[in-house]
Amino acid sequence: MTSHATGPAPADSPPQYGQVYGDLVTVRILGMPMALQARAQEQNDELTRELVLIAEQMRQSGDEAGLPVRLVALVQQLSTPYSVFTAAQEQAVADAVRDGTESIDLTYQVPASAAGAATALGAILDEADEYCRAGRYLLALATPDELVHYRRWFLAQFVNQPAGDRPVSWAEYSE
Repeated sequence: MTSHATGPAPADSPPQYGQVYGDLVTVRILGMPMALQARAQEQNDELTRELVLIAEQMRQSGDEAGLPVRLVALVQQLSTPYSVFTAAQEQAVADAVRDGTESIDLTYQVPASAAGAATALGAILDEADEYCRAGRYLLALATPDELVHYRRWFLAQFVNQPAGDRPVSWAEYSE
C-alpha cells in the first residue's frame, strides 16, 4: 500500500491521489489470456458504442428517462475516475495483443474504492446483457458465457484482493 501525506496541500498545488481517492491498494492480474481479453474488449466496445448512441438519441429527443441512458452514465461514472490508474496496464494489454503474446501479468495500484466500483460495474454489465437478450433497447448481442466467466474473474480480483484475498490466476479460476 502506498503511503500519502495526511496534511492539507497548499492551495496552489493539485490534490494528491491519497487526498482524492484514499490509500491505494495493489491488485495483481495473473495470466490474463490475451485472446479472451481481446474478445472481451470488442464486446465491451460494441456495447458502449451502442449505449452512447442511444443516450445521445434520447438526449436529443428529450427522452432522458430511459434505462439505457442510466447504464451509459453509470459506466462512464465508474470508468472515468479510475482511468488515471489504468493507463499503463491498458498500454501493456494493447502491446501484448499486437505482439501476439498469449498471456500477461499486470499489477494495478488503485484506490480501495475500486472494489465497490468493480462490483457495481459487474451488475451494470449483467443488466445490460439482460437488455441485449430482450432485444427491446439494444441491438448488441448479450455477452457470451465464456466472456461473462472471464469478466467475473477479472472484476473479482478488484473486489477480493483489496479485502485481503490472494490473487487468483485465470488458469486457476477457469478450472
